[in-house]
Amino acid sequence: MQARLLLATLLATGLAAPAFAQGDAEAGEKVFNKCKACHMVGPDAKNRVGPELNGIVGREIAAAPDFKYSDAFLAKKAEGFTWSEESLGEYLTNPKEYIPGNKMTFVGLKKPEEIANVLAYLVHESGEGGD
Repeated sequence: MQARLLLATLLATGLAAPAFAQGDAEAGEKVFNKCKACHMVGPDAKNRVGPELNGIVGREIAAAPDFKYSDAFLAKKAEGFTWSEESLGEYLTNPKEYIPGNKMTFVGLKKPEEIANVLAYLVHESGEGGD
């Protein structure tokens, strides 16, 4: 809860958003190694244990075709929830706390720079920006 409160405070003051936007995609590729067992991103991405993550920033939650999402994600979808860099950052800090009842077993990333970098990598590999 403390990490979420800290991130919310940083977002409210405008300090966290630039960090997400200015992450290092190359460094994020290394961070994404923690995610590769379950997720793919890029032109040949497919669902694994977790859904493919192409276009995740700005995408409606629970939108990867042919993936069986948890009831918790489907409830968020019914609310109209869409992933932003900020919401993904909060989710990646503590997935079980951010969306209780979701299926992701990953405990989260604790370093803000790792979150910023992995978000930059996801955006870059999804073809949403970058070179």
